[in-house]
Amino acid sequence: MHYLPNIFFALALAVGIGFFAMNIRKLFRNIKLGKDVNRTDKKSERIKNMLMIALGQSKMVKRPFSGFLHIIVYVGFIIINIEVLEIIIDGLFGTHRVFLGFLGNALYGFLIATFEILAVLVFVVVTIFWTRRNLSNIKRFLSKEMKGWPKRDGNIILYFEMVIMTLFLVMNASDTLFQQAGIGNPISQFIVPLFDGFSLASIHTIERTAWWFHILGILVFLNYLFYSKHLHILLAFPNTYFADLNPKGQFNNLESVTNEVKLMMDPDADPYAIPAEGTEEAVLGKFGASDVADLNWVQLLNAYTCTECGRCTSSCPASLTGKELSPRKIMMDTRDRLEEVGRNIDANKGTFVDDGKQLLNDYITPEELWACTSCNACLEECPVNIDPLSIIMDMRRYLVMEESAAPQELNSMMTNIENNGAPWQYSQQDRLNWTKEE
Repeated sequence: MHYLPNIFFALALAVGIGFFAMNIRKLFRNIKLGKDVNRTDKKSERIKNMLMIALGQSKMVKRPFSGFLHIIVYVGFIIINIEVLEIIIDGLFGTHRVFLGFLGNALYGFLIATFEILAVLVFVVVTIFWTRRNLSNIKRFLSKEMKGWPKRDGNIILYFEMVIMTLFLVMNASDTLFQQAGIGNPISQFIVPLFDGFSLASIHTIERTAWWFHILGILVFLNYLFYSKHLHILLAFPNTYFADLNPKGQFNNLESVTNEVKLMMDPDADPYAIPAEGTEEAVLGKFGASDVADLNWVQLLNAYTCTECGRCTSSCPASLTGKELSPRKIMMDTRDRLEEVGRNIDANKGTFVDDGKQLLNDYITPEELWACTSCNACLEECPVNIDPLSIIMDMRRYLVMEESAAPQELNSMMTNIENNGAPWQYSQQDRLNWTKEE
């Protein structure tokens, strides 16, 4: 009976970590559905980006108020969770504040005091975030793509953080031996009077209850990440590392176009040969992207990393002028479609069965795609280097080269370039007339 709590703790830990690992395998499986792209060049520059942007939060502070608040939560949550290591050891081996014996009163007290102060700061900041999301009329939180689940998801995360911070403080305040030692309790000491009149047994029960709910809450939070926009806590680091280092505005050449040109230049090639469905030649023959499997794996990683903060949309000139485009929605739609494809694969024993749907039209409309000015404001503003423009351009390529579905104005321009060598509708002989003096 004495070991039952330890056994239960070990089981809870195994289930929590095991379920998390299972979901992470699904996550990687879904990301690998994308086409291969080489992002192994310039390792030092990539490491610098990851350290500066993901770890150092350098792009967050471009908006100083929200950026500073986010850093408090980021630093507080990471540092406070160092204390989870002690909880895991105590839970597995039946010890109590095992680090106290190793670190001594002074260092241990300093660490717990720091954790308590950060816990209060995190609670205050999260309350401000909740107010900004739900009570302040901040336009980027009121967009139509933020209705329903996205709004609830954001609030659930805030509630999680509030509860976990509160349980940590209550756990310390109800630990009578820790309070009597007078170390590391600058905040929890003010909670102690709430337990006046309680028996020692009741206070111990409160302490144990807070301890259990604190660690179980962290395990639940860990697994909730997979279903939440807060995956960026884990994915911001690889996302910034694998980001495109080419100059903004430089577009890649399509391998399918290159293959088409090579075919045209090969005198021995059969232009009427149709590659068999499912072969590499057939896959490479598609121009642009109409579904998530046509995108590359970094673009799919981008979709999972999206924080839904809305900085991209709030800086998008198309969105600001009332057009349908929202770069945030592009990323959210890509992730939703990718999740749908993943569930399809799970339901069909590892094989995707055509569901008659695709990213284009069922999630993202041509109107949204053609509203983009390709200015790169979205990429510039994103705190973790997500690139909605690359997805937009790949889907435009599909519309133009596979469906000939460009807007009339663009079709006229391309026809003029083809016929006249210029976007305007006059002959090539007249192209330089503007240089002649009147």
